[in-house]
Amino acid sequence: MSNLGKIDRQFFESRIAPNLGAERDDVVLGPSHGVDFGVIDVGERALVTATDPVSILPALGLERAARFALDLILADVAVSGIPPSHLSICFTLPETMSDDEFATVWETIHEECADLGVAVVTGHTARYSDPSHPWVGAATAMGVGDHADIVRPDGAREGDHLLLTTGPAVESVGLLSTLFPEELELPDHVIDAAQERLEEVHCVRDALTAAAAGPVRAMHDVTEGGLAGALNEMAAGAGARFEIDRAAVPMRPGVAEVCEHLEIDPWAATSCGSLVIAVGSEGVDAVREALENRDTVVAEIGRVEADEDGDGTVVVDGEPLEHPRGDPSWDAYAELAGE
Repeated sequence: MSNLGKIDRQFFESRIAPNLGAERDDVVLGPSHGVDFGVIDVGERALVTATDPVSILPALGLERAARFALDLILADVAVSGIPPSHLSICFTLPETMSDDEFATVWETIHEECADLGVAVVTGHTARYSDPSHPWVGAATAMGVGDHADIVRPDGAREGDHLLLTTGPAVESVGLLSTLFPEELELPDHVIDAAQERLEEVHCVRDALTAAAAGPVRAMHDVTEGGLAGALNEMAAGAGARFEIDRAAVPMRPGVAEVCEHLEIDPWAATSCGSLVIAVGSEGVDAVREALENRDTVVAEIGRVEADEDGDGTVVVDGEPLEHPRGDPSWDAYAELAGE
């Protein structure tokens, strides 16, 4: 049986990568496993683009669900250091979503886009008989900037410092504790702390803040596969060795308790809102200060070293850290939902 969630590197390299349509000279950065965005050269300017599902979870409250969905979509462009500026969005709504409910979702997306300077340029909205929450569409985010300003996902270099914002499993714990509080046999104060983590799952402004403070060499949001996946993808792209200090990794309140209760490895669980950032030594203090001024939790968790083989490795306290084969939060969600 196939694992839930994103496809693995082997599937991508054997089935997807050999079949990418026409070869065009204007594609500066095309699809690669673990890479968040693509880049097209347009009149010597860079068009950064990324596509993601639209995920709406009504149980979060429609306004919060819409903000969460939009941040997830825009984040993959924001980690390039280029501000997202345009959005194309498609909704395949379930029949059960009323006009008023959709209006709440759409008006929230509009307000957040307006605040970020993002214009909606095209889309599609319809109801169909089969779709159901949370997957109700897909969207493509775009940003235009200078090629020299792009933070490449494979840009980490020997000597860089590795910063982590927020911490592992924040998204997973925030969602599961909010959606299934009665199913978690944990003290009320733990549930309350875990639910507060949902306020930390937004990283678009953090990514742009870090890039502006720089110099940022590489940046990756911690989504499916969690911190372990993000670190391995960045290290492999750079062909470098990431030396990580486990004790330096921040663990937000409620995260450890919920993960232990659900038998989830927090380092393997999705954590939208968290960023791994490779920063040149001369920019570490500036990046940390800029993020802390936004009240974002940030910690230095390791360094980038040379890798003899050039394959890219991650070592935590002297022990190799493998890329997770799947994301345990998916199985936990299915079990709690009774699926």
